[in-house]
Amino acid sequence: MKARTCLPDRDLVKAAPAQGALASMDGDAIGILGGTFDPIHIAHLRLAIEAHEALSLAQVLFVPAGQPPLRHAPEASANQRLAMVALALAGMPEYANVFTLDDTEVVARSPSYTVTTLARLRAHFGPARPLVLLMGEDAFAKLPLWHRWEELFSLAHIAVATRPGQGHDAAAQALSLRANEDSRGGSGKVGPGGTAATWLLPAVSERFGLPADIEKTAAGRIVPFAITPLAVSATLIRQRLAAGKSIRHLVSDSVLDYIATHSIY
Repeated sequence: MKARTCLPDRDLVKAAPAQGALASMDGDAIGILGGTFDPIHIAHLRLAIEAHEALSLAQVLFVPAGQPPLRHAPEASANQRLAMVALALAGMPEYANVFTLDDTEVVARSPSYTVTTLARLRAHFGPARPLVLLMGEDAFAKLPLWHRWEELFSLAHIAVATRPGQGHDAAAQALSLRANEDSRGGSGKVGPGGTAATWLLPAVSERFGLPADIEKTAAGRIVPFAITPLAVSATLIRQRLAAGKSIRHLVSDSVLDYIATHSIY
């Protein structure tokens, strides 16, 4: 299906692949890619593509945050960020049966905590379906700062994108050490009822597994997987736009047109 940049935000969102509808393919693993997507860019899309391939995911849900609690308010509105994700996904028709836009967090207009998102999806898909939370190394290293982070392992696996060329053991060790170093001594308050605890190395190491482990259980494993490195971030894109520089090929053409049409950044 094709989205048109001249449509209002609500119509763009309606054009997204399977927007708001969560598939129910029994037994197949579901990847979950959350974020502010301010804006969505090629590194997000490559992460989803390569996770789908490396982890044999039947579906990847893109879940834009409504009100992200751990950062400053996004520059684009929730509806604009939702519309940009819809445009990016509509521009990849070959993944129409794989990539799905879940607008629940934006529609709810409440703080978007990963633990509550996963609890909602777990209730939808049932207790046996493997759910896989996708993230990069930077996000994983800060996991103990997340609201009720200890509960994530009972709700989903966590798949962490790593540098290519790393074997599983090397990647697992590097992630464990980095997570331990980055959060050692952390005890900062993180939202209502959330406290960051020390990320103990043994507790991390015992959860590391291989992609093949995902289908064996519904949740609880940490699975490193290598992806193509791309030094692209939403911050970089906003900085380039603020400086009057081009972001072509850093975002989808339809997203680029939408940003220009709506003068977002």
